[in-house]
Amino acid sequence: MTDIFETLESEVRGYCRSWPAVFERSQGSTMYAEDGKEYLDFFSGAGALNYGHNNPLLLEPLLDYLRSGAVVHSLDMKTPAKRRFLETFQEVILKPRGMDHKVMFPGPTGTNSVEAALKLARKVTGRQHILSFTNAFHGMTLGSLSVTGNSMKRKGAGIPLTNSSKIPYDDYFDGETADFLWLERVLEDSGSGVDKPAAVIVETVQGEGGLNAARLTWLKGLSDLCKKHDILLIVDDVQAGCGRTGTFFSFEDAGFTPDIICLSKSISGFGLPMALTLFRPELDVWEPGEHNGTFRGHNPAFVTGTAALNTYWRDDAFQQQVAARIAQLHDGLERLAATVEGASVRGRGLLAGVFFPDTETAGKIAAAAYEQGLLVETSGPESEVVKLMPALTITAEELERGLGILIEAASTVTGARELVGAL
Repeated sequence: MTDIFETLESEVRGYCRSWPAVFERSQGSTMYAEDGKEYLDFFSGAGALNYGHNNPLLLEPLLDYLRSGAVVHSLDMKTPAKRRFLETFQEVILKPRGMDHKVMFPGPTGTNSVEAALKLARKVTGRQHILSFTNAFHGMTLGSLSVTGNSMKRKGAGIPLTNSSKIPYDDYFDGETADFLWLERVLEDSGSGVDKPAAVIVETVQGEGGLNAARLTWLKGLSDLCKKHDILLIVDDVQAGCGRTGTFFSFEDAGFTPDIICLSKSISGFGLPMALTLFRPELDVWEPGEHNGTFRGHNPAFVTGTAALNTYWRDDAFQQQVAARIAQLHDGLERLAATVEGASVRGRGLLAGVFFPDTETAGKIAAAAYEQGLLVETSGPESEVVKLMPALTITAEELERGLGILIEAASTVTGARELVGAL
């Protein structure tokens, strides 16, 4: 029975329109519907389930914690669960990367992390303007929407979204312009009429904007430019972080460390709500309680987050496993893209997909894949990219099976029967 969803729930619902099954159970990379049908999940809770559904290595510590009578809700009060998470995050993530960033719990979601980052940047610098990028997505609250590019989502704000400007993301002009030439010039020209911004906010891979992946040299150039002009650099790692691009932070291979970092989605490891805003110690100018939130101290998320860090990030074994799955995924996507004229692989790591020049193709492939038991979504301003986000813990066999389903779906939609058996 699904009538209650149609009659009582708001029209704003989205994913359930593409995937109308009633999902009852889940384990690893598989979801099970009420009618018994199985679905291989290449969506992973929009990136909130990097370690799969109901991962037993995280579930058992959570169940033990809940049964113990320990504190569940604590705002920003001190608890043993928060202490263990902070100690583990410092030991396993920050120190090995030479980072001394402070950790802020801004609220339970990615947009909370972004809002805190924007507010802090303005407070530190005394400047109001924020630069963000074409096709960016940073969240659905007003500050996050102001630095988001998607016109449909921006329109939902209902008011003017001010104090931010959009600048071209890497390769926005198909490589026809020099990197940051315009920005460098206007920042140095007192007559340009462009005020120095408080910060620049960037995604290393634009998860919702079409899986545009910035070159590592471009990202390093952006970092250098911000340093030169005393502009704070914010990296929104909400979707691309926590290992999805192959390293814990998506910017690591670019050779720089941002001033401010936004994390959410898989930082709890289990799909529990949790977000962090990280920033250099000298930026910690908050007054006590100046930014707060009722659900910023979610102790079950501290428990599963600690378990995820201890289980997967204390050495490089898991990272090597992820690297193998990344190579397998991109090999399959390259062969798929090669069979459709004008198609190309987008993204980086296990945040990747295929762009199709016919803007209706990706949506049709995603729908056909669903009918065959595979969950994939689309990305881009016209939903022109089939987007894959399998769990980092997916097996080689599951990934191969999912790619096979995707190829079959693509062959059905495009009529390119030669796709079948391409893998």
